[in-house]
Amino acid sequence: MAQYNLGAMFNEGQGVPQDHAEAAKWLRKAAEQGDVRAQYNIGLMFQKGKGVPQDYTEAMKWYRKAAEQGYARAQYNLGLMFHKGQGVPRDYAEAAKWSRKAAEQGDARAQYNLGVMFHIGDGVPRDYAEGAKWIRMAAEQGISEAQSTLALMYANGRGVPKDYVQSYFWYSLATSGASADEYEQPSEARDRAAGLLNPEKLMEAQRMVREWKKSHPLPYTRKN
Repeated sequence: MAQYNLGAMFNEGQGVPQDHAEAAKWLRKAAEQGDVRAQYNIGLMFQKGKGVPQDYTEAMKWYRKAAEQGYARAQYNLGLMFHKGQGVPRDYAEAAKWSRKAAEQGDARAQYNLGVMFHIGDGVPRDYAEGAKWIRMAAEQGISEAQSTLALMYANGRGVPKDYVQSYFWYSLATSGASADEYEQPSEARDRAAGLLNPEKLMEAQRMVREWKKSHPLPYTRKN
């Protein structure tokens, strides 16, 4: 615990000068004693080359140790590295396995990635309905990419019934949570969806958006 905390303090520059190499030294000590947070963080440092030379194989080693202890963020990163072939041969089935483990623990990014994998058939049989299920879970946690993807699925009737009210609704939420660089595409798609609705349906969709934002205020402030 003390070694992990010391490493975290050097990593963030809290109470000591920021020193990534010193952080890596203490985090590795904690990781070698089985501290799951330290295993994840030293894996992240090896992946990014932060305080240590970039080494995907080392990153995979430490992510796997944390992932096997049930640490969701490590499971998510492990899945990504299998998907990209970083530190290991590319393996979509392993990517899906680890993404599912993280997704089942509520990790929104893993839920979105797993949903996309089902949508395109990467590492799992293609299943639009299953893809929509996981993408919706991520969308409901405020992941703007998931919201845009779910909106498109409603527009096309793929994995969900075709529903332009729902499409407008999810595109609207995606514009609220998107960064400035990501804002234009869902905004234009939202406006196209609005053009497919009669005035009554558009008012219904806009009311749904207002009600959602009242009960889910934090993720929906657009970052500039």
